[in-house]
Amino acid sequence: MRRFVIGVFATIGAIVVLLVAAAVGVWLWTEESGPGIADNTVLTVDLTDALPDAPANRGISRLLFPAGLSLADTLGAIERAGDDPRIRGLAARIGDSTMAVAQVQELRDAIAAFRAKGKRAVAYADTFGELGSGTSSYYLAASFDEIWLQPGGMVGLVGVRAEMPYLRGTLDALGIVPDFQRREEYKDAANILTETAMTEPEREELQALVDSIFGQIVDGIAADRKIDKDALKALVDRAPLVTGDALKAHLVDHLGDREDAIASFGGGAVPLSASRYLDGAGAPHRSGPTIALIYATGLMARGGGGNPLAGGRVLGADTVTHAFHLAQTDPAVRAILFRIDSPGGSAVAAETIWTAIRRARHAGKPVIVSMGDVAGSGGYYIAAPADKIVAEPATLTGSIGVIAGKLAFGGLLQKFGANFGSVQAGANAGIFSMTQDFSPAERERLDAALDDIYAGFKKRVAAGRDLGADAVEAVAKGRVWSGEDAKANGLVDALGGFETALALAKDAAGIEASQDVTLRLYPAPRSDVGALVRQLIGGDDDDEEAMLPARTLGLVGAGLDRLAPLLAPPGALMMPPVVVK
Repeated sequence: MRRFVIGVFATIGAIVVLLVAAAVGVWLWTEESGPGIADNTVLTVDLTDALPDAPANRGISRLLFPAGLSLADTLGAIERAGDDPRIRGLAARIGDSTMAVAQVQELRDAIAAFRAKGKRAVAYADTFGELGSGTSSYYLAASFDEIWLQPGGMVGLVGVRAEMPYLRGTLDALGIVPDFQRREEYKDAANILTETAMTEPEREELQALVDSIFGQIVDGIAADRKIDKDALKALVDRAPLVTGDALKAHLVDHLGDREDAIASFGGGAVPLSASRYLDGAGAPHRSGPTIALIYATGLMARGGGGNPLAGGRVLGADTVTHAFHLAQTDPAVRAILFRIDSPGGSAVAAETIWTAIRRARHAGKPVIVSMGDVAGSGGYYIAAPADKIVAEPATLTGSIGVIAGKLAFGGLLQKFGANFGSVQAGANAGIFSMTQDFSPAERERLDAALDDIYAGFKKRVAAGRDLGADAVEAVAKGRVWSGEDAKANGLVDALGGFETALALAKDAAGIEASQDVTLRLYPAPRSDVGALVRQLIGGDDDDEEAMLPARTLGLVGAGLDRLAPLLAPPGALMMPPVVVK
């Protein structure tokens, strides 16, 4: 029996080795040859879904576990194609996207830059919303030269709405007690658990966000489509619009599908996907002085980000701190571009990252922040010490406040016949128990902790943004701001996306605006499975020989991180789950 088992495992091992060898061979062949890029090529991009912010894996792991391009990859492909004489134009499929408005704006910036280089850009869609809002997807399409709509499609340009659920009544019925404390009235991340209806501060905050974002969308579409703003608002109030009405209102230019849109570029046009184009042409910013690029994406947690199978949703403070250390000590690095897309999390993790940023600046490395869809609460905490902060007009940011608490499940368990007994030493040893709510003494200690964290948060913002205490208090209290309003209130320096932040990083580093730079990712890209293997076999990140098995196995299994996505537990510096659509 033992011999049989050994034989089975030996056979499996041989098969794995053969598969890896085959994958390596294919990868090396494709890396060396790359796809041919013909003259009259039309770059094709799929923008029907939200794009992950950070760059995707490229190499063997992408062959074994194919994945769509990230926002960074897509922006790089469009930028590179704009300067490539072989590229005739751009054709993008747009649909019922879940893309946040800030991401749409970053793509709109890239499309505008592409068109400014004399290249034609065409968008096509099956429909802009089918029994759902198509506002953000149409906002993206409007930035193209022409819009093609499939016959029978609709333009669901219905406006902007924020809708929040409230579960307090349900929890009361179940016997679950939501016990949360906050600083201050706008810090409404737990309102879905603690309230039965929208509070007045929450309504004020959300209405301001909706009004700001809707105004940005109207301004953008009106300018792109050359439609009077009042006339456009009247169309919004009539939407969703059927095909004939959309054509008559000049919201779309032609009826047709993908083939029709590509054929509009003329005879000989050769479509090529953005992924294949990057394989052949390479990403931009690969020569010149070095600027470090560091990503902070996801819920913020202490340590390295938790389980390596977490799917990249956890922003580990140790990982970001290590990246800053590497960039800070690399003599080739002239500045650091710090990309943040995070609603916050652990207050301790935020302070850890804050310290790393200050240390890098004191070492003479300028730090420029580029905000993605969300950089609020802890996400803003770690932006505050930067030299400059850049956000899109629709970026959700601020939320300078703190919240903490728990759900007590004792009542629910008793409904099902369960009970708990306990013994303790220490008056507040049960403060974190999930079977009972806080005692008066425990709540007093929680309040003291929140007061201290909130005061520290405001001090960090005041120091980083060079604002007085009263000015910080006026924009704090947990309130979420659009990037547009955040700039007006001194929380953001400039409106724009990645390229705007890169220009500021070059300026801070004393690099000429016209000179290209090398963007170097810190830490170097590595599979999450590589991290898992590293934990199993040990070894130092900087020991190339010791880490070779981990990196090899990491390449083979990079896609396994998608098998068990885990969410980090919410922390004290959390932004409310605002979804504007």
